[in-house]
Amino acid sequence: MILINEEDIMLKVTCAIIEKNQQVLITQRGPHKSQALLWEFPGGKIEPSETETDCLIREIEEELNLQVELGLRLTPVEHNYGNFMVNLIPYVCQYKSGTIALREHVAYNWVSAKDLNRYNWCPADLPIVEEYIRRKK
Repeated sequence: MILINEEDIMLKVTCAIIEKNQQVLITQRGPHKSQALLWEFPGGKIEPSETETDCLIREIEEELNLQVELGLRLTPVEHNYGNFMVNLIPYVCQYKSGTIALREHVAYNWVSAKDLNRYNWCPADLPIVEEYIRRKK
């Protein structure tokens, strides 16, 4: 049996920067989740034998009832939350269809790139916010 420290747990997670009408969709985590009530780009954990892109399409459909078209892959971020690490893999996506139904989050907003810094973000999402804003200038 191999024992690992909790610090060694690395979660591979995808997230979507969903664009629609010059705005981006952001979502707020629930009050009983880790990183409670912080804002994030929606997404989720990659299942075994699942590709990054398959994961992201599935997660956005499951969590938000939206269909998206995946585009540019931005720089992945590794962040240590103390009891686990996350490898967050961002994709810029285009909204295709669907009406938002919040199944995992408590709130959402469509915001312009210039207003993204006004929100209290999950730490792993911050470098992605910064890269996205730089690319939009």
